[in-house]
Amino acid sequence: NPFNPTTTIEYQLPEASRVTIKVYNVLGQEIKELLDQDMNAGYHTALWNGTDQSGQHVASGLYLYKIDATYGEHSTFTMVKKMMLLK
Repeated sequence: NPFNPTTTIEYQLPEASRVTIKVYNVLGQEIKELLDQDMNAGYHTALWNGTDQSGQHVASGLYLYKIDATYGEHSTFTMVKKMMLLK
């Protein structure tokens, strides 16, 4: 899934959830928070344009994104996937 300059992260929620999507470098350092909000059930997308939290472009390389969805009182779903930024 190499991308340049933006990538789309697609996800589906079976029910309304609190969703957080964060991008990390391979050292586990948080690069950018893409989303932190309540979302309705259904299909959704989030975009990452290869920038960090301050708006600076990051270097080419491997990055991870993590989706956390919390619904109900104690139910949580977490998924981590890789993505490759090529410049």
